[in-house]
Amino acid sequence: MSTVRALLLISGLLAMAFLDEPTSAPKPPSAGARDDASAQATPAKQDKPKESTAKKHRGKFTISKETTYVTGPLDKDGYIDYAAALNERLSKGVTPENNANVLIWKAIGPRPERREISSEFFRKLGMEAPPEKGEYYVDLFKYLKEQFQIELGDEAWQIDEQLQRAMERPWTAQDYPKVASWLKSIERPLDLMVEASRRRHCFSPMVPGKTEKGSSGLLAVLVRAGLQQCRQMTGALAARAMLRTGQEALEDAWHDLLACHRLARLLGSGPGIIDGLVGIAIDGVASRADLALLNGSKPNALQIQSWLRDLQKLPPMPALADKVDLGERFVFLDSLMAIDREGMQYVKFLAIFKLDDPNPLAQAKLEGIDWDFALRNGNDWYDGMAAALRENDRGIRSRKVGEIDAKADADLKSLKLKLATPKGQAEIILSGKLVGDLLIGLVAPAVHKVQNAWDRVQQQEDNVVVAFALAWHQRDHGYYPKKLEELAPKYLKQIPGDVFSGKPLIYRPNEKGYLLYSVGYNGKDEDGRGREDEPPGDDLSVRMPLPELPKK
Repeated sequence: MSTVRALLLISGLLAMAFLDEPTSAPKPPSAGARDDASAQATPAKQDKPKESTAKKHRGKFTISKETTYVTGPLDKDGYIDYAAALNERLSKGVTPENNANVLIWKAIGPRPERREISSEFFRKLGMEAPPEKGEYYVDLFKYLKEQFQIELGDEAWQIDEQLQRAMERPWTAQDYPKVASWLKSIERPLDLMVEASRRRHCFSPMVPGKTEKGSSGLLAVLVRAGLQQCRQMTGALAARAMLRTGQEALEDAWHDLLACHRLARLLGSGPGIIDGLVGIAIDGVASRADLALLNGSKPNALQIQSWLRDLQKLPPMPALADKVDLGERFVFLDSLMAIDREGMQYVKFLAIFKLDDPNPLAQAKLEGIDWDFALRNGNDWYDGMAAALRENDRGIRSRKVGEIDAKADADLKSLKLKLATPKGQAEIILSGKLVGDLLIGLVAPAVHKVQNAWDRVQQQEDNVVVAFALAWHQRDHGYYPKKLEELAPKYLKQIPGDVFSGKPLIYRPNEKGYLLYSVGYNGKDEDGRGREDEPPGDDLSVRMPLPELPKK
């Protein structure tokens, strides 16, 4: 299982445990968005730092850009409403007419994953809730049960395996008849997804639930409802593209694949890292299908040139630094305020520490605690991590991110040791800084590993671009070039290099085709062997002609 798929699986399990509302999908902030974003939400009468003194607060904190990061809006108890502040930033310039998410909800229906979605969510989208009955997306397993009485079991899994193969190689309805029947049944929702992919924004408002003590917090809406359906539908689009390739409807196939690439960027533009990981997974599916389209059809030079230009016009995938700088930061700050509202029992909500009564940490009242130390330290952590992620040099970026990650890990281990003793528990209870350090260890993402996934998708995209240029050259001349340098300047103005080594990509033409690859994260030349090869390697490669899919 790839790093991305493993992280998504973990995210999905966490989501099933405590989510009940969709999360948002924004336009990423700029590198200098901190002061601008703070100013946008600052009420006119709160220009100066102000200490919150509401009676319902356990501790005290100063409302300022250095501590709470934003100075408004405030809820009725004097806490920053971080969900509202985030929605204000993400919804700028968004209308129902340019928001892809409006069409996505018309494709998936009112209750994805059988979850109730609040009317406030749809109101913030500027749309009516989809009617209960409609021509909505139905997943493969549900379709098999309803149409063919095939229960979840060996036969259903075999058909699902057919779908996975259908996403990666051209096929016909005779090859996988039930998969073809399913795709036909969801044609309208898939067409809506293609239409949605042409829109500029993909805003999904954050609408936390309510508890007796106030908002359930941003952490409870970190993963948007419907995200799993979106992933499934982009996989279905890739399968439909491969079906259309098998039918020699190449332009229709390309339109589906290009929609997948655009959806990867729209869905991946959400404020959290999980949004980005979903975008990366979708783009990976589309990239593999791109290569299958080149390999399994006979496009002419003009078609390949057009497709290559389409790929080159795509915006870059949303930056990880922007997610850390805004969405992930807001989750940390909001969670710290939740601890003030709920007490240390909120840490139990994170399912990390055992805080059963009569554990004194679980019963800590936190009365009079000064949160400003924790707020400042947290902002310093997110400032430092965002700056490190914006380093252009991968070696420098990796070193800085690794150092910050390692310090957070060490601090968390130290805090766990403190929790094992009554004295240590008392120290944490009395220190807002230590509580903040604890929370950073719990909610801050493992950025070092996630950045590797971002680097891999960039390399994967670069490899596909080179593969299209090589195919174009082959159509013009009847053979692949001896060296990649021959692609410039006609086919590529600039030839991408290896993100991981900083050197040129390795290219080995042969009588039948070529092998093109990057050495991958481990930096070792493993002759183009990837994770699914035997023996496995870490290289990111393109082989033409494509090898046969392994039999399972």
